[in-house]
Amino acid sequence: MTVAQITSLLAKEDISLHIIDALKQDARVSVQRLADKWESRRQRELQEKVRISALYKHERQLQSAGYSLVAGIDEAGRGPLAGPVVIAGVILPPDCYLPGLNDSKKLSAAQREKLYEDINRVASAVSRCIISVETIDELNIYQATVSGMYQVIENMLPSPQAVLIDAVPLSLTMPSRSIIGGDQVSASIAAASIIAKVERDHIMNQLDSQFPMYGFSRNKGYGTQEHMDALEKYGPCRHHRQSFAPVRAVGLPANRVG
Repeated sequence: MTVAQITSLLAKEDISLHIIDALKQDARVSVQRLADKWESRRQRELQEKVRISALYKHERQLQSAGYSLVAGIDEAGRGPLAGPVVIAGVILPPDCYLPGLNDSKKLSAAQREKLYEDINRVASAVSRCIISVETIDELNIYQATVSGMYQVIENMLPSPQAVLIDAVPLSLTMPSRSIIGGDQVSASIAAASIIAKVERDHIMNQLDSQFPMYGFSRNKGYGTQEHMDALEKYGPCRHHRQSFAPVRAVGLPANRVG
């Protein structure tokens, strides 16, 4: 076989290890390197499958107890000074393999976007809730987040039989677990964190086009130095959280933006 034919062969998923061993004995150095690269890629894929499988520990425990529809709940945007908080819930099929699945904060924007599409395609259910700045200011950010989580669970179809929540304890009629750092140890919570993060980022990108002076597309509403400088210069806009101290400290100038 030519090197080009071997390269095409190694692009296939199912290859006999006997073939790989034969390629490693080939006198051509280029062919040996191709076989080594295939082995390295195969090893990384196996390690990723083990990692993803471990993320289903909590889901498997509940499923083994008879709860087949286990939802993961997470939010994005509790800390920023501007924009809504977005809560999402996801039910994944048992042991669904999503390569790269992780806490949304550990992923690049491109990785999140890819997984966002994958999750929406394969999930048994996806639910989301956008909590406005007005509601955040009225209830406070924690209570607004809790309210949104209840809405996400209530609106999910099919309805979950058990729920895993990232950090926030909820009072539910179904089995539930509040897990600190849940988006790092639960597949369904990690999936929810990605849905919430991507959808909130899209919102902040849209707000950036309306209020470019704050740099929302770069800071997503967090209190970066650039954002704080803009607040001092322009004052807050209607999408800033007035209940948050850094925004409240700036006040509401007569020429308030937006």
